Parts: sequence; structure tokens; C-alpha cells
Amino acid sequence: MECVILAAGEGTRMRPLTAERPKVMLPLANRPMLEHLVRAVTEAGITSITLVVGYGEREVREWFGDGSRLGVTIRYVVQRRQLGTADALRATKGLVTDRFLMLNGDMIVDAADLADLCTREAPCMGVYESDHPQDYGVVTIDGDQITGLEEKSRQPKSRMINAGVYLFDPEIYKRLEGVPLSGRGEYELTDALADYIAEGNLSAYRLSTWMDVGAPWDLLGASAALLARMKPACEGTVEDGVVVHGKLVLGKNSVVKSGTYIEGDCIVGEGCTIGPHAYIRGSTAIGDGCHIGHAVEVKNSIVFAGTKIPHFNYIGDSIIGSQCNFGAGTKVANLRHDHGTVSINGRSTGRRKFGAIIGDHVLFGINCSVNVGSVIGSYSLIGPHSLVEGTLKDRTVIR
Repeated sequence: MECVILAAGEGTRMRPLTAERPKVMLPLANRPMLEHLVRAVTEAGITSITLVVGYGEREVREWFGDGSRLGVTIRYVVQRRQLGTADALRATKGLVTDRFLMLNGDMIVDAADLADLCTREAPCMGVYESDHPQDYGVVTIDGDQITGLEEKSRQPKSRMINAGVYLFDPEIYKRLEGVPLSGRGEYELTDALADYIAEGNLSAYRLSTWMDVGAPWDLLGASAALLARMKPACEGTVEDGVVVHGKLVLGKNSVVKSGTYIEGDCIVGEGCTIGPHAYIRGSTAIGDGCHIGHAVEVKNSIVFAGTKIPHFNYIGDSIIGSQCNFGAGTKVANLRHDHGTVSINGRSTGRRKFGAIIGDHVLFGINCSVNVGSVIGSYSLIGPHSLVEGTLKDRTVIR
């Protein structure tokens, strides 16, 4: 059995986090999102993967190489222009000669589901019951047969959605030849699936676990779920006087200094300094080379590699890019006064608590305040005592 993973897209909805990396390389529990998917595929018993790459392909190739580090053979196909899922799959024609899994690269799935799906007859689509089906392609099912597929309907006919997990055989490539350009200017895989549905020839497989990572705030939920599964490990140094409640993974050459309190499920990368007297709360992932210093509280957040949050800071429910620096006293709010759901650029996060999305190389002066639901573009410079609200483009300067 082989597997094709679509990993060519930029992920424009993830901006500014994707300014310097493709979406599939965004970190979850200190590993690229795509690595969690590759590991699930290998655990399902599949040893050959074709990655369709495009935007940021160098980062993908450098991280995964030939796949030997993960016990799998990886080859690459380039989709130079992102013209849709049908076009991406069509790029692998001639490389796949038998039944194969096809997966979208921006999700988390369970290896046991993939292994079970591989025992089914092709074509088969993985489906999942969602509490907000209007955000996805909705499927209707009769028994195990898919009877309809409708993209992002305001009045969905069911709660079952297309999860972007498929079992195909080489016949799919013939179907792709007739797929027309859609109104969005893309070649859509769903048009080929419509032919199977009309023939009564597309079955459904109900996934037990599935997490979509389509928007920045989805990173927090996926990260929390992955951290809850991890086993505690300590390859660094924990000084006397540190309190740890819950599971902690501490990387090589990292030090947690005295007086620090860590609770919940947390991961700290390699070469980090935590504390003294820091407070790290549950579901927090801190990347390699970070400094979380004295009297800093970080809660339910993802901090990319190389970021410094060194004195008297609060970061709540936020995603912080790489190589950022927070001046003393700078804080990120995460709760509206009316306790309403936080929205960003008119899109609901679905979260009552959400702080900010901060790109790479953002520098803050002392005593800055970042309001709920803010987005700060990469390479922005925020002067001392500034209030940040709304969305700032890359390289914004606030004096």
C-alpha cells in the first residue's frame, strides 16, 4: 500500500504564520503538522509516501529528506501552481500503480483508522461527524454508501463531513482527466467524486478521530490533543524548587530554573531556559531555543523556536512566531469583558478565550498591551507602551 499526501498549499488563512514556512510545517507539539501525519501513515503499516509539494517545498524536503529517519520511503512531486486538489493528485499520475491512500496534509488522524481503511474496497472516503458541518464539505450517507456531497452549505443536510481522507485505485486518474476548472479557478477533486457518487460507487468510512487545522486557532486545539497523548520525558535539567504537576517533556540542554511552576501537559524544546519563577500552564508548547523568564506566565499557547519572553509578561491562548522578543511588562489579553466569542477579521474563532496571532521576528518594547483577537504581521516593530488592536500587516512600525 502507498500513500499520497497533498502538501503544496501556502495556507493563506494561516498568515502571518506561513510567511516563512508552508502550512504543513507549522509546529504542533514541537513537530511539524505534516510529521504527525507521516508518523500515523507509517504506524498504519505503509512504507511508501509521495508528497505533493509546492509553496515552501525546500523546508519540507530539508526536514523529511528521503524519509529514512521516520522509517518510510518518501518521494516528491512538485505542483508549481496551486490549482486545486484534483490538479495536485493528477501530478502523481504514473507513480502510483495500485490502491493507495490520499490524505490532505493539514489534519491529524489516527493510525488505527488508516490501517482499517486500507482493508476496504476502493473508492472510499473518510467521513467524520462535526458540530459545525457548514464549514466543510457535507456528505449524506445511506448505510455505508455516500449519496451526496455539498460544499460548505449554510443549511447542511447532515453532520457528516468529507474529512480529506481517501482510498483510491488507479482508476481515479482517468476520472481526473475530465475535471473542469471550477468557479474558484481550481480543479476540484470533489468533481471526480461526484461521478463516483452518481454511479453509487463511493463508500464511507467513519473515522474515530480527526482534527482539522484549517485556521490559526485550530492549532491550539490540535496541539492540546497531541500533548495529552504524550509521555513525560526529561532530557534537560530541572533545578531544585521547581514544581511540576502533569506531564512535561523537556528537551536536551534545556534548564527549568528554581521557583518555576509547571502544570498540565507541556512540552519544552531543546536549548531553552525557563524561569526562574515562571508559570507555565497546561497545553503549552515551547519551541527550541526559547527563553521564558522571571515572573512570566504562559497559558495554552504555542511559542515557535527562538522567541524570548523574558520578564513580567503574560501570554494567554496565543500563537507566537519564531524569533520574537517581548519587552518587559508586555502582555497579551485573551478574554473579552463580555465573555463573548473572539473573532478575528470577522471570522469567529469559536473560542471564548483567544489571545493573538503574532508572526515571526516581531519586536515589542516595554509595557505593550495586545488586545484580544489581534493579528501582528511578521517583522513588525511595536514601540514601548503601545496598544495593539485588530490586524497589522507585515513590517508595521508603531512608534
